[in-house]
Amino acid sequence: MFELFKIGFLTISFLDIVDIAIVTIIIYKLYNTLKGTIAAQIFIGLMLVLVLSFVSQAANFKALSWLLKLITDIWVIAFLILFQPEIRRLLVIVARNPLVKIFMRAEAPEVAKIVTDAAFELSQHQHGALIILIKSSGIRGFTETGEILNAKLSKDLLRNIFYPRSPLHDGAVVVKNNIIEAARVTLPLSSSTSVNGEVLGMRHRAGLGISEQADVISVIVSEETGGISVAEDGILTKGLSKEALRNRISQSFRSPAVKGWRGLIEQYLTQK
Repeated sequence: MFELFKIGFLTISFLDIVDIAIVTIIIYKLYNTLKGTIAAQIFIGLMLVLVLSFVSQAANFKALSWLLKLITDIWVIAFLILFQPEIRRLLVIVARNPLVKIFMRAEAPEVAKIVTDAAFELSQHQHGALIILIKSSGIRGFTETGEILNAKLSKDLLRNIFYPRSPLHDGAVVVKNNIIEAARVTLPLSSSTSVNGEVLGMRHRAGLGISEQADVISVIVSEETGGISVAEDGILTKGLSKEALRNRISQSFRSPAVKGWRGLIEQYLTQK
């Protein structure tokens, strides 16, 4: 069907071209995601074994095909076990795709104001805080390490949680859909110990670490300086003003469709 040309005994159709192109794109994206890690070297080795396995089957080398198939099966299982962080990172990248986010529920508009007001009041008293706002994918495994609250989000509640003498002030607060799911949550630390030559504390490393592994935005208040930072997509931004923080949170939860319409409206108003 839709035959284009032949190479020897092989018949190449339009669907074959599309199939090969899709597989090539997937492999390229996988390699770019894993590039710079040990998993990238293993991935290249696995691809070579798969190519040899295909060639041996085409040439009808039965013994070699059986051996390569055995190695491939074991290697795939080992790959999944040893490189869970990289696989999780890949799935997070898929979840962050704009096409996927169209179907995700957007955060309530008042969340940006509540979190911003709470963060700056905590900053004025130099009370450290780490607030994790879930965007699309949940972090239930980490949430369960803390105290489950399931309480309505409010500025006063956030201030009370992060009051230094509060039993819940250590760790992070996880917020989803205008609900504080848990407090005193333990999060994974980022492997990065400094940003732009500035050493990161444990709170900043935790906020950065969870943003590397999940589709969240971390709001961090420094206990030492009172400075406010945001970590998103594995990137830490420090020294935000109150207005900048509110805008950053609002934009992070705005769906791509809403962003597009907002941009058109703003452009129209500017021209007027």
